[in-house]
Amino acid sequence: MAEEVEGRVGLSPTSGSEQQAPHFLQDVIFHGKSKLLKALTPQENTQSQQGLYFLDGQRHVDYVLTYPVKKSTVGRSGRQATHLLTENSVARSLRRGYQSRDQHIRQHQAPRAQDPSSPLSSPGTDVELGCLAETLNGQEDHKILRRAVFEGKLRDMGLELEKDEDTKISGVAFVKIHAPWNILCREAELMKLKMPTKKVYEVKQLCGVVEKISSLVSKLVEPLHPQVEEHQPKNIKHLSHTFSREKRHLFDLSDKDYFFDSKTRSSIVFEILKRTKCKAKYSMGITTLLGNGVYTAAYPLHDGAINEESAVPNDRKLLYEEWANYSVFYKYQPIGLVRKYFGEKIGLYFAWLGLYTQMLIPASLVGVIVFLYGCATVDDNIPSMEICHPRYNITMCPLCDRVCSYWKLSTACATARASHLFDNPATVFFSIFMALWAAMFMEHWKRRQMRLNYEWDLTGFEDEEDHPRAEYEFRVMQKSLSKDQKSQHKIEKLTCQDRLPAYMTNVVMMLLMIGVTFAIVFGVILYRISTKAALYMSSNPVTRSNAQLTVKTTAAIINLVVILILDEVYGTVARWLTVLEVPKTDKSFEERLIFKTFILKFVNAFTPIIYIAFFRGRLVGRPGSYLYVFESYRMEECAHGGCLMELCIQLSITMLGKQLIQNNLFEIGVPKLKKLIRYIRSKQGAFQEEERQKKLQRYETDHFLEPFAGLTPEYMEMIIQFGFVTLFVASFPLAPLFALLNNIIEIRLDAKKFVTELRRPVAARAKDIGIWYNLLRGVANVAVIINAFVISFTSDFIPRMVYQYMYSPDGSMHGFVNNTLSYFNVSHFQQGKEPMDPLYLGHPIEMCRYKDYREPPWSTTPYEISKEFWAVLAVRLAFVIVFQNVVMLMSDIVDWLIPDIPKDISLQIHKEKILLVDLFLKEEQGKTRNLESRSCTEGKKNCSSRSSSNNNNSSTVAQPYSGLHTNSTNSLKR
Repeated sequence: MAEEVEGRVGLSPTSGSEQQAPHFLQDVIFHGKSKLLKALTPQENTQSQQGLYFLDGQRHVDYVLTYPVKKSTVGRSGRQATHLLTENSVARSLRRGYQSRDQHIRQHQAPRAQDPSSPLSSPGTDVELGCLAETLNGQEDHKILRRAVFEGKLRDMGLELEKDEDTKISGVAFVKIHAPWNILCREAELMKLKMPTKKVYEVKQLCGVVEKISSLVSKLVEPLHPQVEEHQPKNIKHLSHTFSREKRHLFDLSDKDYFFDSKTRSSIVFEILKRTKCKAKYSMGITTLLGNGVYTAAYPLHDGAINEESAVPNDRKLLYEEWANYSVFYKYQPIGLVRKYFGEKIGLYFAWLGLYTQMLIPASLVGVIVFLYGCATVDDNIPSMEICHPRYNITMCPLCDRVCSYWKLSTACATARASHLFDNPATVFFSIFMALWAAMFMEHWKRRQMRLNYEWDLTGFEDEEDHPRAEYEFRVMQKSLSKDQKSQHKIEKLTCQDRLPAYMTNVVMMLLMIGVTFAIVFGVILYRISTKAALYMSSNPVTRSNAQLTVKTTAAIINLVVILILDEVYGTVARWLTVLEVPKTDKSFEERLIFKTFILKFVNAFTPIIYIAFFRGRLVGRPGSYLYVFESYRMEECAHGGCLMELCIQLSITMLGKQLIQNNLFEIGVPKLKKLIRYIRSKQGAFQEEERQKKLQRYETDHFLEPFAGLTPEYMEMIIQFGFVTLFVASFPLAPLFALLNNIIEIRLDAKKFVTELRRPVAARAKDIGIWYNLLRGVANVAVIINAFVISFTSDFIPRMVYQYMYSPDGSMHGFVNNTLSYFNVSHFQQGKEPMDPLYLGHPIEMCRYKDYREPPWSTTPYEISKEFWAVLAVRLAFVIVFQNVVMLMSDIVDWLIPDIPKDISLQIHKEKILLVDLFLKEEQGKTRNLESRSCTEGKKNCSSRSSSNNNNSSTVAQPYSGLHTNSTNSLKR
């Protein structure tokens, strides 16, 4: 029992009274008296058992490092102390005792300096490393030495460490890190963290009618707000200022344990870990050690449990109940609490996602109205009525060579009616609306972002230059070593010439990956052509009649599967290419990775759609002179209803498939699968029944969670969805509705993943969403151009308008179908290309029709392009130019009318500056008064001391004279 106590008890500098603490510490550390553990309060015992605190129950675990240990090491951990405390913490605790106790401790520390198995860190670290170097060999021994050096330097930086190798996870040991108060203050000043001061002020509220409307709206939406307690009223705000140890009196330091919250403490420790050198001049930070396998993981701890009824109330549990729960899908997100727990960067992502989802509500409503308008007017659509009417018994030319025969236009009735649902005059209005919607969304987000910056005290925050990445430092070291000794004193850096091979590789590989995407799209085209020919050869009439729909659907599914596979491949390729460039900082690395990944995934997702929208059916040729691929595959053409219906099918399958499979199924299944694999690898399941009664520590539980991989996948998923919503919305008005339904689930899914499935990320400060805003702006601008081309070239909107106002005899749409069809004499078929069954319709065919603007065979210029074609083309190009410029102008007007900074926020920022100036002026005046009072006090003391000294001098001088006088008189009397 005594050995177990030695292995599981740490030092508490504050446990017990001042006189009893040294006795308690030395008895527990040096004599292993387990009965003294009862000196810990039950609360301290509970906290230490949860793994959120050191074993003293006082020092909070701010960060955790893990490393592998052998079984033999774990076996010895029962005999030797597994928790190694810092020398500084021991010294600080024991200095509170008497001098005799200090001598007693030094007597106990002396033999430990010579014994490498001592549980305490001695000043003679080199002796310990020397003993380890003599007894250990190989790569693992080198890692042990590097860990010892790194941990020693962390102690030198002021951090306190506690090790635990006797864990319930086989082969894994933990290093718990605690940052003392003085270290937190020092690093907060270096990091220029803004902290709330004692000064509070009232936030100016709206007045008049606006205030009444705002209060009424707030009462109506009160049930939609999460049940998160606010520590202070909304109209009261603390004045914040950059933390400074010299101005400590400005801040409320009454409770030092909670002045820096857990997110701030972990970010401070991570900053120290990043900049602490671990070996050589160019080998810096924990990232290098993680990359080399010296440590296997590094993460801050979650606040506590979430599922247990007896769990202590904490922010994580509150987030789980009020945010990461599907039952509260209709409520607003507690963005303030999300920022408090995860940091500003993750808080901004969820704030952006929430605003994007809210903005999808009006877009979805308008899209549904447009779709319902198409449903309501489908029976009144004259072109579809002419196609479906039996009287218009138009014979169409074969859709493929040999195996396909002539067919009646009335068989395309269903396709024509379905096309009208998405191809009607309302879609033009909806395209303009969505372009303005995108502009308003961007402006609304800028205002929301500025409001969050004010609420989160980020108004004056500027991104500082990050520490160089370990890979960059290593390349610089290699470059400096390859130079002459004379030039080694110069500060080296990687130039464009050094990165030229990587840049060339990037260009070649990006073009190659884009070429792979084009090749796969071309392969799907060949699949459609060959499959359609095979289905038309079938003897089953049902198969022949549904050949077009079967080919469209299966090709769209194949495209979806290919997109999902290539997304993963392109993500890996983009990361590899970014690593080749060796960016200097993490921010530069992230931006380059995002840009490459976006380009590849955007091309991958939208290339099949762009082909259907703008190229399919336009590179076909005409009957008797078709265009062939490899001299055997005839290029495919659109159905009579146009390619818009096929575009809609492709869009819906790709969008829904990506959202359901990639975004939701992968996000749920993959983390759980990885967690299960880690659980099995740790051999935890082998003794699950035995360990069921033993509760895992917090740091052990978090070890099984999935590491946080950044926000890039989350943003990328939403940016691609934003492209589906805006780029081809003219052909698929229901896209905003599907995006809205997906995002309602996505918010709670991501929330649950962050709270329950992922290790707690290190809080990162950010005042905006970075490069993602530029990508959103670019997609919104491209969407205007693409929708203009979709309306003018893919849909029949322009041909209908041209016919109605230029060629219709009565100004109606009657005769439009006949106007768009050209004639072909079947005797002009090329040899071997005519139908195998020319009597398929029961009678011989002399003339067939095909969709194009060409001269009839009896004209002087047979099969040449007609004048109608050029008239329609001119109107189409004019529409693109007008539509693009009008929508862009309207977007700019919206941008100009809506200010980026809300007026009330700009007033409050100005008010904060004035209050800060007043606060500093009062502080200076107070200092001046104190100096004056001190000088006056010192002056009075000097005056009084001088007067008293003068009085003393005069009295001492008078006494001799009086003595002489008396003596002289006495002598005279004698």
